[in-house]
Amino acid sequence: MKFRKAGLAAASVLTLALTVSACGDGGKKDSGSGGTDGGGKDSIKIGIKYDQPGIGQKTPDGFAGFDVDVATFVAKELGYDEKNIEFVETPSADREQALSRGDVEFIAASYSINDEREKLVDFAGPYLLAHQDLLVAADSDIAKGTDLNGKNLCSVTGSTSAQNVKKTIAPKANLKELSTYSECIEGLASGSIDALTTDDSILAGYASQPANKGKFKLAGLKLSNENYGIGVKEGNTELKDKINKALEKMVADGAWDEAVKKNFGPANYKNEPAPKIGNIVK
Repeated sequence: MKFRKAGLAAASVLTLALTVSACGDGGKKDSGSGGTDGGGKDSIKIGIKYDQPGIGQKTPDGFAGFDVDVATFVAKELGYDEKNIEFVETPSADREQALSRGDVEFIAASYSINDEREKLVDFAGPYLLAHQDLLVAADSDIAKGTDLNGKNLCSVTGSTSAQNVKKTIAPKANLKELSTYSECIEGLASGSIDALTTDDSILAGYASQPANKGKFKLAGLKLSNENYGIGVKEGNTELKDKINKALEKMVADGAWDEAVKKNFGPANYKNEPAPKIGNIVK
């Protein structure tokens, strides 16, 4: 009888221990990809570019660039500590799929808003108005009015700039589409391509790198309007609305201007004023 009572007592202690163990982490938030409102998750995954100086770049000291600063501000407004932000590389050709798969919560990666993309994802913003331009050798004679058909141009696969070249700017140009703009820079430096074409904000970042100073210049063309938006999974209007509010606050309190000066100032980039939310310049 005493043995039976001892067994029951041990079982009670074990049950209590299991209950305490199960409840012991109740005060902790889940880890992993962030939620839609910043509450209930410890961390958040944000898609950015890793190889765009001035926009989004992975450096030995961490991450830097205008998109990085915008994304960080937004994440903080959603309730995340900066230390709990995980930046994930999202190449141009994989941005829509990354959102669809749930790899990231949102994307701030020189992501131009256009009709085709709006069929696949939802966009907050815009938060920057850029223009497609050309980066050419310092002694290049390519300028406004130059016929680019027949020229050797380079851009990134899946980018709006590549699509613009093929559709309207120079359908007969020899367009090389590579994985990253850094690869295009190598071709420009070697002379195998005549111009790298993408947004002037991105080109300014490359031109201002210490290793490139004096080698390249922007042609100064405004070949298109590129409205940078923050991409979220299609249908996630709650997150989209919260990001828009964060962007409005970033402009209102001066943090947007500070980010522009910090990231584009060294290249003397002539940026457009902060766009109004929902105002897409065609």
